[in-house]
Amino acid sequence: MNAIIASSIVTVFVLAGTALHAQWTNLPSANVPRTTDGKPNLSAPAPRLPDGKPDLSGIWRPENTYQGAPQNFAANLKVDNIPYQPWAKALLEERQTGVHEREDSSALCLPQGLPRVNAAPGQWKVIQNPDFIVIIYEAFSILWRQIFLDGREMAADAPPTWLGYSTGKWDGDTLVVDSKGFNGKFWIDQQGKPVTEALHVIERFHRKDFGHMDVEITIDDPKAYTRPWTFMEHVRLLTDTELMEAICNENNIDLEHIPVYGKQ
Repeated sequence: MNAIIASSIVTVFVLAGTALHAQWTNLPSANVPRTTDGKPNLSAPAPRLPDGKPDLSGIWRPENTYQGAPQNFAANLKVDNIPYQPWAKALLEERQTGVHEREDSSALCLPQGLPRVNAAPGQWKVIQNPDFIVIIYEAFSILWRQIFLDGREMAADAPPTWLGYSTGKWDGDTLVVDSKGFNGKFWIDQQGKPVTEALHVIERFHRKDFGHMDVEITIDDPKAYTRPWTFMEHVRLLTDTELMEAICNENNIDLEHIPVYGKQ
């Protein structure tokens, strides 16, 4: 029961932080197609760059994030179940008791890692150039990642990081991003699904129209899972707004409400 209460409290405060991120005044965006009543036309065709490639630029936010429940990527699986290695399944079950709440990087204001950061409360901004893409994440003290599109190989000697080393290429109108070089210190989602430094994440970004994008994500971590598994994330464009400064440590009250198990 204590574990359930603790998890609920953490979720409430994360949601509270999310609401703060949304308090922007109206800042009209340029180059946004609009309906006759002046509202953004999110169903208009997806924009393209001069070279004909889809333009993924913009501020995006996951749909259905934290609809009264913690993040759980299993809800959008494209397989029947997640193929855990025995030790990974045991660790997940232990984490779900609440014993390891304080080991969750997000409770410590540390990065959530990839792919969890894509579904975190708060929005993320894509800045696209022909040779690279930068994604800036508003949540958890402003994270950023680079996706190199210049044809380079994956860096074999890249130091382990929270978001890994990412390279991308186009498959028709879909951007396929390979990321490796993770530090293994984060959970895949709030449920506590584990990863190791062997993690390989494959993302497929497809902008369906002006205001909607699908992101198919494949987890390939042979140390934690017996085979790769895939889930889908849907994100929508936010217009007439901008990212806000969000410094996690200024408002971090998670640890005050997470029990220290084993201590009286």
